[in-house]
Amino acid sequence: MKPHPSPAANKRTLAALAGAILLASLGISIATVALPSLATVFSAGVQQVQWVVLAYLLALTCVIVVAGRMGDLYGNRRVLMGGILLFTLASAGCAVAPTLGWLIAGRAVQGLGAATLMALPLSIAKTLVAKERLGASMGLLGTMSAIGTTLGPSVGGILIGEFGWRSVFVLLTLCGSGLLALTAIGIGKTAPAENSARIDWAGSGWLSVALLCFALAASGGRVGVAIAPWMLLVLAAAALLVFIRTERVVPNPLIPLALARGRGIATSLSMNLVVATIMMSTLVVGPLFLSFGLGLSEAGTGLAMAAGPGAAALSGAPAGRLADRFGTDRTLLAGLLLASVGLCGFALLPMLIGIPGYILAIVLMTPGFQLFLAANNTAALNLAAEAHRGVLSGLLGLSRNLGLMTGASLLPLLFASLLDSRTLADNSTPTISNAFSVTFLSLAGLCFLTFLLAARGWRRDAEKVGC
Repeated sequence: MKPHPSPAANKRTLAALAGAILLASLGISIATVALPSLATVFSAGVQQVQWVVLAYLLALTCVIVVAGRMGDLYGNRRVLMGGILLFTLASAGCAVAPTLGWLIAGRAVQGLGAATLMALPLSIAKTLVAKERLGASMGLLGTMSAIGTTLGPSVGGILIGEFGWRSVFVLLTLCGSGLLALTAIGIGKTAPAENSARIDWAGSGWLSVALLCFALAASGGRVGVAIAPWMLLVLAAAALLVFIRTERVVPNPLIPLALARGRGIATSLSMNLVVATIMMSTLVVGPLFLSFGLGLSEAGTGLAMAAGPGAAALSGAPAGRLADRFGTDRTLLAGLLLASVGLCGFALLPMLIGIPGYILAIVLMTPGFQLFLAANNTAALNLAAEAHRGVLSGLLGLSRNLGLMTGASLLPLLFASLLDSRTLADNSTPTISNAFSVTFLSLAGLCFLTFLLAARGWRRDAEKVGC
């Protein structure tokens, strides 16, 4: 029987896991603010320097499931420390990169390391953190992700202004070194699975190809990809079919069939993808409405947008504690319902009371998403066998990333289809406001539909237990 973790051990473990999530999120957001400087220093265009961000995201997305599976097979602690070391070395390489091409390559390697930082903390928390505190741990990890997203642009901007663009990668190198030491101290050794299974490299390769093609299609022509998005989607679908066929015949599949067929797990992953798609709406459509619909300056838009990550950082840990106290099912449903109300507020309140209405809607919606994420992650991990928790953690991260990419691609199209002119500045304020309202009412309907489906599944499961 596994010994009950002491409070001190829980704190050390959570500190290391929170640091991993924070560093991976910081690695995404801190580089975005460096793009103007990179374009100037390397005399490059926007599409070229965007690959500094895209290379990191693509590498992370393509290998996050593989990283989780490696944790299952070779030990979560060992794989996590290897990933942190890779991230740290790649950060140092980025700091001394002589050309833009070397910097992009370094960012891709950095993304490979970040995949373990994103995939394994959930699995390790389920294994090492006391069961009665698992929900609170999930909430804390969600809070760290929000803080990393919020801190990146501000910290990066200060560093670049004082020391130049290389300083942001020096910071990531120092943070990675500190996290490596903290992980060695704070996380106890975890034994790998006691079997002869090995990584399914064939399945991993086909899944990575499918995810790469989908991610590039979601990015569209904004990053200089010559292949048409529809062709990339066809290639992604073909690679996915080959991956599924491969998983059916290999002795040690990347995603075990028992895990893939589990209805509860499939539902959790699907809801995670839908909610991530909706969450992306405030990041891609919100700034357009604030600038052209409400007439805010760039500084005013930034301040209004900061309310979202700020609310997430404040509500993440309390959301996890509520999941521990009231159960994952009730907390998940409450989160979806609150998010639906917040999305309706987005559609209506800014038109009635302006900026205060926008911020009030964020304050309603964001805690709803945090409640959902804490409860959904906890419920999914409780459904998986210990030997599969790493790959499930990777799948949760993958579904979130795919949702963010889908939202970034489709939601602007929905918003644009409701405008009179393709150029935002040529549209009247009422037209932009109406497009914003319809977009968020549609998202509120999607979120409420997710709530109804989750409630139906919960009721069906309760009836089976009663029988």
